[in-house]
Amino acid sequence: MALIRKYAALDGAGQIVVCEEECPEPKPGQLLVKVRASLVSPGTELGGVKQRRENPGEPGTPRMFGYQNAGEVIGLGEGCEEIARGTRVACMGGGYAPHASYGCCPRNLCTLIPEGVSYEQAAFNHLAATSLQAVRRAQPELGEYFVVLGLGLVGQMAAQLLRLSGARVMGWDRIPLRLDIAAKTGTHRPVNVAEEDVKTVAKEFTRGWGVDGGIIAFGGEASEAFKALVGVMKVSPDGHEMGRISIVGGAQVTATWAAGLGNLDIRSSARTGPGYHDEDWEHGKDYPPVFMQWNTKRNLEECLRLIQEGRLDVCSLITDEVPLEEAPAACDKLIEHPDQAMGVILKPTH
Repeated sequence: MALIRKYAALDGAGQIVVCEEECPEPKPGQLLVKVRASLVSPGTELGGVKQRRENPGEPGTPRMFGYQNAGEVIGLGEGCEEIARGTRVACMGGGYAPHASYGCCPRNLCTLIPEGVSYEQAAFNHLAATSLQAVRRAQPELGEYFVVLGLGLVGQMAAQLLRLSGARVMGWDRIPLRLDIAAKTGTHRPVNVAEEDVKTVAKEFTRGWGVDGGIIAFGGEASEAFKALVGVMKVSPDGHEMGRISIVGGAQVTATWAAGLGNLDIRSSARTGPGYHDEDWEHGKDYPPVFMQWNTKRNLEECLRLIQEGRLDVCSLITDEVPLEEAPAACDKLIEHPDQAMGVILKPTH
């Protein structure tokens, strides 16, 4: 008897629905997973939905979405025979780890869930690894001062990881809910950019030294935010800004380079680390670890270990937990009221 799965889907008019279909069989190098929880990514998954609703096109066929979930293995593709059914795994990847009751995910995009870590916590895997990759690109050092611009899910976790790396962290946003959560999870100085002067706050926070690094963790037009960040970076005696800026959100920045940006290092941070979108790697082939230490799977494992140890707090980022069938209302809340929700967990009923 064919396995039927439910899944959340988005149509061309920006409406979210829950559909059903026959679940595919796992291909070679894939695991069939019974999903227990998935996490909605408000920016990547829902960022353009509001505009689409204001200028709707043809609804078309609803498209499944989502890229991070957690559950247990119930089926094995060829080449995965050594993995036991019932193993708890965190899964990631567009097209592989959707908001659905079942999914087929490549083995290297699946990570064992450590003891004591819940499915809800493990569902943060993809965005947690994205945050970790952004922090690695920024290369924080003990005692440095950092700013995280945008305290959505990625920004929140990046701020925590910077703090774990020994940096002193400011978080900039304009939504009180996000600033409150950042304070609760250890950000040293949350800053409401709509109410406070960032230059004054940064000078006081850094004791006059200036900021060593920043992470831009939001998408869309970011030129003014980028300019504000450059304005608080440390400055050398010859008047040139110095430091490192890692951009992990899909930000659009217009800036004057060379003398216009001093000697800043602007670094793009792509996704979760090496391996993701390499189909051979995803389905079981690995890179030599001595040359490629922090691939996607390693980053996933490290994030789950930090969650297990209580050093990366994702529970405080969860604002809503609802059944998968209520995905339309839960996602609408994220789209229409970002001041009321952030981490939304969808839980399939089987």
